[in-house]
Amino acid sequence: MEWLIWIGAVVSLVGLAGIIWCIFIVAKARRANLPEAEMQAQLARVLPLNMGALFLSVIGLMLVVVGIFLG
Repeated sequence: MEWLIWIGAVVSLVGLAGIIWCIFIVAKARRANLPEAEMQAQLARVLPLNMGALFLSVIGLMLVVVGIFLG
C-alpha cells in the first residue's frame, strides 16, 4: 500500500499549493485597495477555489492515513 501513501502525499501537496495560491490572490486584492463591493466579489470568486483546495488536501491526508493503516 505504499503507492496509496505516495498518491495521498501528491494530492495533499496539490491541495496545499492551491491554498497558497488563494492566499496570494487575496493578498494581491488587499494590496490593491479595492472598493468594498469589488473586494467582496474577489473574495467570492476565491472562496470556492479555497474550499476545493482544502478538500483536496484533506482527501490526500486521508489517503496517507489509510495507506499507513493498510500497509
